[in-house]
Amino acid sequence: MKVVYPICCGVDVHKSFLVATLITSQGIIPHYSKKRFSTFNNSILKFKQWLIDNNCYDVCMESTGKYWVPIFNLLEDTVHITVANPKWVKAVKGNKDDTKDSKWIGDLFRLGLVPGSYIPEKPIRILREYTRYRSKLVSCRTSEKNRFQNAFTVCNVALDAVVSDMFGKSASSITDYLISSDTFNPGYCTSLLQKSLKKKADAVVESIEGYQMTQEQKERMVMIRSHLEYVTKCIVELDLKLDNMVESYESAIRLLCTLPGVDRTSAITIISEIGTDMSQFANSKRLCCWAGLTPGNNESAGKKKSVRITRAGVYLKPALVQVAHAAVKSDKSSYYRIKYERICKRRGKKRAIIAIARMILTAIYNMFVTGEEWNPSDLYKIDMPQEMLEKQKEKAIKQAVKLLISNGVIKAADISVA
Repeated sequence: MKVVYPICCGVDVHKSFLVATLITSQGIIPHYSKKRFSTFNNSILKFKQWLIDNNCYDVCMESTGKYWVPIFNLLEDTVHITVANPKWVKAVKGNKDDTKDSKWIGDLFRLGLVPGSYIPEKPIRILREYTRYRSKLVSCRTSEKNRFQNAFTVCNVALDAVVSDMFGKSASSITDYLISSDTFNPGYCTSLLQKSLKKKADAVVESIEGYQMTQEQKERMVMIRSHLEYVTKCIVELDLKLDNMVESYESAIRLLCTLPGVDRTSAITIISEIGTDMSQFANSKRLCCWAGLTPGNNESAGKKKSVRITRAGVYLKPALVQVAHAAVKSDKSSYYRIKYERICKRRGKKRAIIAIARMILTAIYNMFVTGEEWNPSDLYKIDMPQEMLEKQKEKAIKQAVKLLISNGVIKAADISVA
């Protein structure tokens, strides 16, 4: 096989140390030089100098948790680093150790057999840290809401079966009253209801009467609610920080917001995951595959096995699925809703929503490449059905005329004269 990198280095990274194997190709037989370094900054800088002294500017290492990040931070300004998915550099079990792993990574990389993972520039990586932390906080807030609601359920309060939102104004007033009061007054409870919920006053009172709530349970509810308020406050502060961080990406955010289902928060999340430079991806299909939205290809002996989507895109994929759900319900355009309904009839709701998410990501890729707002080429088929009908009529007339001419029923000269 052709040697792609005559001088390269394979690195096996761990929490407290790394093992590097420098490979120098001299003719057919390569020369190996192995060395071990600590993952402290001064030792990583020594590793960097060792690479430079040996004229090595191509390094490959496995993406082991977050342990590769400190090394990447200190080497990226000088050395070209390829961060590989573990599945591409995994050694055979039973004959492996740290030294052999680094040598195996180097050998594969030397021959160009290791595809690199997409590592965005540092500003995007920092923005990604914030958006991913926000995603965790939103999940935490949802968990706290579920705990708060379940705390009332175990106390024989079925208020969630009557109201649509346990955290609306009326429901919050009632829950505050139940936690702070030792007795239950149906009349006062009814007076707390607002707007359309007043019509359900009898059902609300019936869902609460006979509840059993001890002082210890009330104290636990207060703890859950205080934590919920704290997490909500953190999310608000984080959103303000994100607004300041994305000032240089405002044009890209406005561009993404032209897509149905995409709001400002979703646009910031998408930019933090894929950036705005699409040159990292060969085409839109590679981007969709990287995001884990492309069906797998698993065939052997003429038999197709599971073609489920991969587990890639842990943060990007849920964001795009959320955008897809909003797009099929959007009042801005019925484009994705009609496509969703067509796919849903054949493949089911789950596959259809993944297909819509893939279409949206493809549109995002082309929007970033061209700089144009969302305007799909087949939009006229959905938003302008009358024009599509006229085009179909013109096409049918042309086909009929061709058929008549080929059968000798009429002559082409007659058509030109008419």
